[in-house]
Amino acid sequence: MDWTISIARHGTEAEPVVIIDNFAPDPDGLVEDAGCLAFAPVGAHYPGIRAAVPPVLLRALLAKLAQVATEVFGSGPLDVIDAHYSLVTTPPAALTPIQRMPHFDGVEPGRLALLHYLSRDERSGTAFYRHRSTGYETIDATRLTAYRAALADDLARAGMPAAGYIGGDTDLFTQLAVHRGVYNRAILYRGHTLHSAQLPDDLTCSADPAKGRLTINTFLAERG
Repeated sequence: MDWTISIARHGTEAEPVVIIDNFAPDPDGLVEDAGCLAFAPVGAHYPGIRAAVPPVLLRALLAKLAQVATEVFGSGPLDVIDAHYSLVTTPPAALTPIQRMPHFDGVEPGRLALLHYLSRDERSGTAFYRHRSTGYETIDATRLTAYRAALADDLARAGMPAAGYIGGDTDLFTQLAVHRGVYNRAILYRGHTLHSAQLPDDLTCSADPAKGRLTINTFLAERG
């Protein structure tokens, strides 16, 4: 099935987000593959469990994606930093403070994030944000120190966010857009954008890939 591609730009910085429907030729096969793997926590930031994706499953998709990345982001040849099946398994009340706010994946302008939705529950998605006190929608190396200082001041003034996944506007962040997690949709965006999962309050935090909020999270960087 052919890709259906659209490009969204939001916020004052107008960062592009590429939306690709019908991304994988056999999404059900990816879900079945995930069901055969051992998932485990990876890092302190992701609110769930992950399992590495066999590179052979991504090779053809990433080759096809290269032209899109060049046209939209000006990227040269891309290498995979890492790729994981990911399942949200942490209930809202158990989130750490950093998991309650938008995040960015890295400060490098050439770093791209590819998020492939594989859950039949299509109520979740990915939201993008602006930090109110700085106005930043992206965090690169020149902004990192100022952003951290401003965020620390915000938290000292307003306190930590209440336990729960962020959704909509808050005292600290303005929501710019939400891209819905349609089954077999992928979105491609620069990793330095402020973003977060958009999750329904009654999300099933299941560790079963066939039932939970399954995605493939792939991080890409320009070669060299």
